[in-house]
Amino acid sequence: MHHIDVRIEKDVYDANNAIADANARHLKGHGIRAFDLLGAIGSGKTALIERIVPLLEKKGLRAGAIAGDVYGDDDFKRIVSLGVPAYNANTGKECHLDAHLVEHAIEHLPLDNIDVLFIENVGNMVCPTDFRLGAEKRIVVVSSTEGDDVVNKHPMMFRDCTIAVINKVDLAPLVGANIDRMESDIHRYNPQMPVFKTNMKTGEGVEPLLDAILS
Repeated sequence: MHHIDVRIEKDVYDANNAIADANARHLKGHGIRAFDLLGAIGSGKTALIERIVPLLEKKGLRAGAIAGDVYGDDDFKRIVSLGVPAYNANTGKECHLDAHLVEHAIEHLPLDNIDVLFIENVGNMVCPTDFRLGAEKRIVVVSSTEGDDVVNKHPMMFRDCTIAVINKVDLAPLVGANIDRMESDIHRYNPQMPVFKTNMKTGEGVEPLLDAILS
């Protein structure tokens, strides 16, 4: 029985990855660079989009977004209010986006009016790691308010992502979180991963982060 479970799981991932590769080709065909945003609820994924969109506009780049949520449209509304095209992808019971949901979302976006697409995954530190969506980089956002052991509790998330963001650095002293510990934990699991420390309320640290995303 266990052997069958493993085989089915592999088939699910293989099918997902084939669609993810097709998504990547589709977006590239329209000249779009796509980036995943992963992290827990409240870590600052939507706030990051809110900070980055005006910076992209200064560079003459047009943003778009797919907002993934189990239910509701709170993040979607925040993104739409920035004046950029967005699609709300509700997963129902699933705790992650998959490549098929993203494929469906892409069909609803004006691809010729988008240069940079952010795919904001469901707020979860476990499920999204196994499902590639078709983006060129995966950015994981954690916040000091999640506790400085958050990285240690989710090693796979950091092994599978490209860029790490430690957000809400201003609140670290208030919640007793050690930012240096978070950073060293990240580098234990992914020695090459660049780490950016941000405060989305002020925008501190966002410009160098965007440079790394677009590099």
